[in-house]
Amino acid sequence: MAEDMPELPPAAFAKEDPGDDRAFYAEARLVTHIDDAAIAALTDLYRRLLPPGGVILDLMSSWVSHLPQEVEFSEVIGHGMNADELAANPRLTRRFVQDLNGDPALPLADASLDAALICVGIQYLQRPAAVLRELARALKPGAPVIVSFSNRCFPTKAVAVWLALDDAGHTRLVDLYLRRAGFETVEAERLKDGFASDPLIAMVGRTG
Repeated sequence: MAEDMPELPPAAFAKEDPGDDRAFYAEARLVTHIDDAAIAALTDLYRRLLPPGGVILDLMSSWVSHLPQEVEFSEVIGHGMNADELAANPRLTRRFVQDLNGDPALPLADASLDAALICVGIQYLQRPAAVLRELARALKPGAPVIVSFSNRCFPTKAVAVWLALDDAGHTRLVDLYLRRAGFETVEAERLKDGFASDPLIAMVGRTG
């Protein structure tokens, strides 16, 4: 299932564990998947890019969203695969559980979001361009999607092409995803180099 990306091999989005993702995520994991220094760097990026008072979507979220504590937003919508994790997240004002690999269509109105976030989750998407096209539809013109990633993952659930690449390859891959989804401007920023903390890269895409 290589979607509309002919550059990638047919098995690019295969997983070692092809079982039901809903079963894999059925047990709540109240842990963080990057270390404190990487989290702080991501929060600083959010502080710079997210509009105070805006409507924010935290896609593939969990019990923490890494948003700056001092900034208030009119709404923070959280999506994930585990209802208990989302219920434990105090920043979320609305929550929904959905398997994006089964159904990438988001229950969100056109041009209703001021920003969208995907934190260390892009590696699990088997239909990434379809999901990102949904974000492009739901974002206001010029509003950012911020896709952050490290080298940490559940390897049995990450797609094959992700596991085959290094940080530079991941950056090129996410750039491809975003551009195929209609994001006209894509910028990469290395937030942490991986020497004193977990590596962390953020890709910021915008339409319009």
